[in-house]
Amino acid sequence: MAGATTRAWRAPGRVNLIGDHTDYAEGFCLPMAIDRECVVATTPGTHHTVRARSHELEGQVVCRADGGDDPRSIEPRWGGFVVGAIQALAERRAAVPAVDLTVSSSVPVGSGLSSSSALSVGLVFALADAAGLDLDRDEIARTALDAEVRATGVPGGLMDQLTAVHGVAGHALLIDCRDLVVEPIPLPEVIRVLVAHSGVPRTLAGSAYAERRAATERAAARLGLGSLRDATLEQVHDDRRARHVVSENARVVDFARAMRTGDVTALGPLLLASHASLRDDFDVSTPELDALVDAFMDAGATGARLTGAGFGGCVVALSTRDDADAVMLRAVDGYRTRTGREAAPFAVEAVDGAGPTSSRGGRPSSSRTRRA
Repeated sequence: MAGATTRAWRAPGRVNLIGDHTDYAEGFCLPMAIDRECVVATTPGTHHTVRARSHELEGQVVCRADGGDDPRSIEPRWGGFVVGAIQALAERRAAVPAVDLTVSSSVPVGSGLSSSSALSVGLVFALADAAGLDLDRDEIARTALDAEVRATGVPGGLMDQLTAVHGVAGHALLIDCRDLVVEPIPLPEVIRVLVAHSGVPRTLAGSAYAERRAATERAAARLGLGSLRDATLEQVHDDRRARHVVSENARVVDFARAMRTGDVTALGPLLLASHASLRDDFDVSTPELDALVDAFMDAGATGARLTGAGFGGCVVALSTRDDADAVMLRAVDGYRTRTGREAAPFAVEAVDGAGPTSSRGGRPSSSRTRRA
């Protein structure tokens, strides 16, 4: 539309340093928003229709602005996120107008770096703005999760969306997933956060993610608890799935404490213990992820673990800043030798949370802090 006003919203991906499969159990996690992001631009549309196109994904989405389409049936499949966002906003009394969307993203798809959540958060920000609905950042996160569940059918937790909206440059976020308290914690200056894709795509809709979540909920119910957040290790000693959640919560708290005090030597062993728990107790690792963790450790990383829900995707590792490039190169060689696959490594920086592309201010005003 000639002369139409274009507005654009950005939402970052995330890497979770430690604390996976804890968010839906009201536990703790320690992610950071990263310098890979999804941008959603809007211009006024016509005929009560939302149209969306992507620079990276195939096909044009055409759907009803009133949310009357089925998000699980619309084609192309990524259009389910558009419909999901419209429907989630309608539940919050937003009337999305006719609007045209352009989506671009530098978050790798199927990597465990929350490309889908970055898309969902970007869509919710953009469509809420178009509808004139003012939501606080926690409600943006909840609405984006609602949209994503509608699109995929996967009953995810809230960590990814909270990270995307509350990110703080130079900081990881200690998130208490029970009351949504978010505490930014400075990253030690001497470390570099590295990410490497295993070459095995991750698809949660076809994985055992929902089954794992159900297992933790059953364990809490057997103990008469609302969630495993309140369980002790003694109570879950004989239940591998529950044992991972409870022990992982403790590792997150210890990791955050070590970051606050500058005890960087404690970080590596905690990452390795987390990976072992995800591999042995929660059964969400893969031979490739295990090999990539081993390759990073042999290459001189101070610690490494799978990141995200598992079943493929990425490994996160820490190294000293001076050694980061050499560690990545050696890890790629070691992984190739072990698996015949090519890893795709890159260093990431912590960035601010989602918002208008013209606004990259500091810590969002709605963040709340509490010491764990």
